[in-house]
Amino acid sequence: MPKAYALSALAVKNATKTGRLADGGGLYLLTTNGGKRWVFIFRWHGKRCEMGLGSASKIPLASARKLASAAREQVALGRNPIDVRNETATAAAMPKPQNVTFGAFADEYISSVEAGWRNPVHRKQWRSSLRDHAGNLSSLPIGDVDTDAVLAALQPIWLVKPETAGRVRGRIEKILSAAKVRGLRPRDSANPAAWRGHLDILLPKRPTLSRGHHPAVPYNDLPILYHRLQERPATAARALSFLILCASRSGEVIGASWGEVQGDAWVIPAERMKGGRVHTVTLSPVAVEILAGLIRGKDDDFIFHGGDPAKPLSNMALSMLMRRMGYGEFTAHGFRSSYKDWVSDMTDYPDELSEEALAHIVGSKVRRAYRRGEALERRRAMMNDWATFVTSKATSNTTFV
Repeated sequence: MPKAYALSALAVKNATKTGRLADGGGLYLLTTNGGKRWVFIFRWHGKRCEMGLGSASKIPLASARKLASAAREQVALGRNPIDVRNETATAAAMPKPQNVTFGAFADEYISSVEAGWRNPVHRKQWRSSLRDHAGNLSSLPIGDVDTDAVLAALQPIWLVKPETAGRVRGRIEKILSAAKVRGLRPRDSANPAAWRGHLDILLPKRPTLSRGHHPAVPYNDLPILYHRLQERPATAARALSFLILCASRSGEVIGASWGEVQGDAWVIPAERMKGGRVHTVTLSPVAVEILAGLIRGKDDDFIFHGGDPAKPLSNMALSMLMRRMGYGEFTAHGFRSSYKDWVSDMTDYPDELSEEALAHIVGSKVRRAYRRGEALERRRAMMNDWATFVTSKATSNTTFV
């Protein structure tokens, strides 16, 4: 408290000249264009700071002095009074504990910590994964989320999307732990999303990825993914669509030139194939349509490029696209596994036929030469069926013959 105050109520009322009048202890009356307001001026880490206290027409001198006194106490305690006021306002605006839902608190938690996440894709995936795979928790009061609710979120994806499921579980656990710290859950309660000694007992062991395995999008999810790709105008989206339809490797697609396309067939030279053998890909009508929608260049020009036909898309273009779409845990190469699983589960085509479509070596050299003509036409029918499935609006249960 200052030794003596400089202002009086009458002085405040009669102040009309633009300027600043000091009352003492950091409290000032600012007059501008006939308006008068109170400010508290202090130094914080060597810098001059100004904290508004409100209009003098609404806050009398005595009240302004009390506000300034409270601000001085915060400075003396080593706290910035502006920060303290903002924190108090935020806390007051938050819903009462009994009204806070998991979804509302999750949004608040992510917003409070995402500034420390350098990867913007990581920020997006936190929200999208909780929205897509923990939607049943969203409307539940944060204090009511229990083990059964967490299991209901995880069980549908635990075995079919093991990596995604693991990340979702970890994110739910962090959110519930933060809620406990904030007093929105009992401090002595167990976390229903905890793994060791809890969910590891209730959930089956997830399949582990062997070295060299490429995480694949389950084929039942492909129609949705494919239609989302069609909403994107970028060349990378056209390249990834073409890759899925052809069940090809990313290097084969990115390196494709116009001279390799021969009508409804794509002949990849031996030097660009992993097995060192010429490989013919039968193009479905949908794949042909994708190529027809691009500007055809010279035979040596790359089909999928970023603007310069002499330079192909970056090797990272497809993986970056998948991350932006929320499929970052999968790889472009994994679509070959999706295709293989579809053939095995949903069709009567022989295994060796799908292996040949994938450019895998099947049988002896003599048998491969003998089957080449017949296999090409049967592969065409198989790839057309694959395209029909991928471009369907809903997952099909039809068995293709």
